Amino acid sequence: MPPTLASLLRNPALKLAVLAGGDRLEEAAVRWVHTSELDDPAPYLEGGELLLTTGLKLDMGSPEALGQYVARLAGAGVVGLGFGVGVSHDAVPQALVDAAAAHRLPLLEVPHRTPFIAISKAVSAEIAAERYKAVTAGFEAQRELTRAALAPDGTTALLSRLAAHLKGWAALYDASGAVVAAAPEWAGRRAARLAGEVERLRGRPAPASAAVAGPAGTEDRVELQSLGTGRRPRGFLAVGTEERPDTSARYLVHAAVALLTLSLEQSRALQDTQQRLGAALLRMLLAGEPEHARTVAGRLYGGLFDAPVRVLVAERAEAAEAAGDAVGLLAERVETAGMRSAEPVLAVREEDRLTVLAAAGGEVMPACVAAVDGSDDLVAGLSAAVGAAGVPGAHEQAERALAVARRRGRSLVEHDEVGSGSVLPLLGDDAVRAFSDGLLRPLREHDATARGDLVASLRAWLSRHGQWDAAAADLGVHRHTLRYRMRRVEEILGRSLDDPDVRMELWLALKSGG
Repeated sequence: MPPTLASLLRNPALKLAVLAGGDRLEEAAVRWVHTSELDDPAPYLEGGELLLTTGLKLDMGSPEALGQYVARLAGAGVVGLGFGVGVSHDAVPQALVDAAAAHRLPLLEVPHRTPFIAISKAVSAEIAAERYKAVTAGFEAQRELTRAALAPDGTTALLSRLAAHLKGWAALYDASGAVVAAAPEWAGRRAARLAGEVERLRGRPAPASAAVAGPAGTEDRVELQSLGTGRRPRGFLAVGTEERPDTSARYLVHAAVALLTLSLEQSRALQDTQQRLGAALLRMLLAGEPEHARTVAGRLYGGLFDAPVRVLVAERAEAAEAAGDAVGLLAERVETAGMRSAEPVLAVREEDRLTVLAAAGGEVMPACVAAVDGSDDLVAGLSAAVGAAGVPGAHEQAERALAVARRRGRSLVEHDEVGSGSVLPLLGDDAVRAFSDGLLRPLREHDATARGDLVASLRAWLSRHGQWDAAAADLGVHRHTLRYRMRRVEEILGRSLDDPDVRMELWLALKSGG
């Protein structure tokens, strides 16, 4: 801590004596020493000074003037007044002692044999010693962080030491804004409540930082720092403390930022290598060579190829063409989910497409689905669970589900939705509607200019499977009238209703756009 009036009094070389305000000596931290003979030195002070004077310009005969003098010093933040005796006054005037006591301003008597410069040197020496101590402690703390970063659980150990040194908490987020690690353990929940602040910082080019208020219900002051050497952050560090960090604390945070950035960049290089290997493994699986893929993967992907898996194919939605890297963020969330669950996962990105292969009963695929489902920036298809030999078919399932998701305007469609239920919802894209409109347009034009209501009659006849009496009853017409109308349909379209393919096309046209 900085020097105090109490520490100066304990200095035997200064021979200072306290005359007033003795109860505040320990708390009176001295930032500097200033000498002034002005009767109002307040405009030239910053606060935290020990002011030295011989009282040369003070009106010692006026208690009121001395009271105003002391009040001005206290108002300026002066922590103590040192009065040098033996120059203008043989002793400290009692009126000054009374004024200092009234304003609870510590008043020290400086003997004639103690020069003011000696007090300034003593304070300067204590400040320098304190700063040297802080720097030394800071270097030792940085070395401790470095040792922690080199441990097997480097990230967690580093965050734990950082939080301990700062007497607060620390948390690491991945590039998507998800909490990866936190210290102490309870800090993870607190850090998760700052997701909105991290999202705002994520939108700024790296490096970036922000100081924000802690979550509601806390008195934290939180500093957020982006991590990474490129313009796109690789992650984020949050540090929460009750007090504003001092200079040594800031140096420590900067050291943690450097160590975490180095770790993330090294991890990224390893991930790039794994990405290339993953792409090769995926090609083997899609080529129907699961045994070759299992041999090449070795222990890297654990038992991923020995259990049922699902395939998800995700792309950037058309409406998100100008948005951020949604596919990249999804890949990072998949990676984070795999790290948290310690599950092997195969995630291969090709431009704006991400293919994910993960255990059907694990935690990674549900996390991936949760990230996609309801998103405005992504569209994806998900396969059924298959063995390693069934990956080619599962990939086709995911591709078909993806196509259906795009046609339906949904963020996610699972294969089960495509493989069961009605086929009609699959016919809602523009090409099918154009086909429907072109096929039925001649009948609609006839209905608009002549009698007969051919479209409604065709619908009724097809819905009754060509049963004349039932269809005529639905329309409220005689069956001969209905027969005439169906002949007109054949004449106008130039197609025979006896052909089952024609009937199928007309029925689908009516259902999709008619």
